[in-house]
Amino acid sequence: MNINQLETLITISKTMSFRKAGELLNLTQPAVSAQIKSLEDEFGTVLVDRNQPVTLTDSGRVFLEHAYRILHTVDDLKQRLADMENTPQGNISVGTTASIAVQILPRVLSYFQNQYPLIKPSIHSMTSSQILNAVENGSVDIGISYLFDKSSTVETSVLYYDTFELVVSPSHPLAAVGHATANDLHHLPLILMTPGTAVRRFTDKLFRELEINPQVVMELSSSEEVKRVVELNLGAAIIAKNSVSNELRTGTLRLVNLDEIETSQPVVVMYKTGRYLSSAMLQFLNDLKGMPQTQFLGSE
Repeated sequence: MNINQLETLITISKTMSFRKAGELLNLTQPAVSAQIKSLEDEFGTVLVDRNQPVTLTDSGRVFLEHAYRILHTVDDLKQRLADMENTPQGNISVGTTASIAVQILPRVLSYFQNQYPLIKPSIHSMTSSQILNAVENGSVDIGISYLFDKSSTVETSVLYYDTFELVVSPSHPLAAVGHATANDLHHLPLILMTPGTAVRRFTDKLFRELEINPQVVMELSSSEEVKRVVELNLGAAIIAKNSVSNELRTGTLRLVNLDEIETSQPVVVMYKTGRYLSSAMLQFLNDLKGMPQTQFLGSE
């Protein structure tokens, strides 16, 4: 058995054709047939039903599952050997929240594309709790998220501190005052993000600590929706300051300071404790940790 035979079987499973598989692999149809026949002879079973359209037998489907695993192991071996050459390269899967993906990552990824073109990050948008779970179970390599929970199996490092601020329409009464107290939050109509989002986890924690039963006007799933509704003066909202920088600059939203209420929240990079760190991951992590806060927050 060799790697080319496994790749041929996988291609046949996708194309359902010896001819199409050959075209994709730059092989003649007889060469494709010979590779599959060699596998079948070696393992003493029929892997491919050659009736049209071509399909895998039950044995073929079991073999296919293991073929993928073997190729994944080979790819991992190639990555480790490439790392020995000290050239940061490879694919990195990054889990992060939608707001961070929109507001922060374009600047960060642009930097990495210029500095390390062989590092290829893929971005997966998740809630903050999903990110921690994804890092723990290995479905993403690196997480970038607000820190609410800690895990003994995950390493974290603070990148910067974001703030969650109260915003209102310019025509809202609080816009002229410019500040609010905890007592104001008891009777203030609020637009909330849906449960599970970072902002909602922050506000729920804040309300519990202040023993506030908020007057919820509506719940929305994205910060863009929240901003548009607040601009219509249908309620106030607590939202990440970074996500409203444009609206504050243009004046469509106004910031209201919350007196004596701590609104800062750390944003961290995280990865699973004890896992193998490729040169790409090491470079990505080290450069992220070394970036000044202004790189993440940008100019206002």
